[in-house]
Amino acid sequence: MKIIVCAKQVPDTNEVKIDPVKGTLIRDGVPSILNPDDANALEAALQLKDEFEGTTVSVISMGPPQATYMLRECLAMGADDAFLLSSRTFGGADTCATSTTLAAGIRTIGDYDIIFAGRQAIDGDTAQVGPQTAQRLGIPSVSYVQKVREIKEGSVIVERQLEDGYEVIEVKTPCVLTAVKELNDPRYMTVEQIENAYQAEIKIWNEDDVNLKAEDCGLKASPTQVFRSFTPAPKGKGEMLTGTVSEMAATLVGKLQELHVI
Repeated sequence: MKIIVCAKQVPDTNEVKIDPVKGTLIRDGVPSILNPDDANALEAALQLKDEFEGTTVSVISMGPPQATYMLRECLAMGADDAFLLSSRTFGGADTCATSTTLAAGIRTIGDYDIIFAGRQAIDGDTAQVGPQTAQRLGIPSVSYVQKVREIKEGSVIVERQLEDGYEVIEVKTPCVLTAVKELNDPRYMTVEQIENAYQAEIKIWNEDDVNLKAEDCGLKASPTQVFRSFTPAPKGKGEMLTGTVSEMAATLVGKLQELHVI
């Protein structure tokens, strides 16, 4: 079985700040990490590799050259090889252009049975790239996968997370599955794996390597653009009411009347 995992290097959201004047992310000094949901996707692939002899796991990402550090982390976790789609032409891509580029990279890698991706990236939260990549490749997809139940000949059975439960779906392979954090707990890297990962070769491809035209990727192929990013204004300090239920209700009504809410 051949598995491909789509991964993304993202800024650590615990450290991200927004320029109050420009409304843009301040990336200087902000550490980059493997997108958490993508770590769950990779772990799901590695578990299948452990279970089924002969299974290989490839990781593909689109990003700047420094994304190779994240890919080496994936190799240290157990992936067999890694590919980075990196070019100035890819810059400014929205989810539409990103999925086009990833699909082109996956076609260049070759045959595959399952493509895993994280549900969404923490720097965008769109949850669109996985399903869009499946659409570009012309294969089915299942999002919000919380469990892989069974691998069959030509299909896979999974649980798809819902707000009030889950549904069981059997989908034909090849397919795209997007993972949620409840799917598993990503494994730790070993010292030996880390050493091997930093000696491994990571293939870096530009638009020519994956047979893409400049007008079909990056900003030129992005119908959506971020107009402005901002931090919501902090809310005022809350006020705790005390007394009996009737007293607190009367006080609350009085304050709402003062604010002309009622």
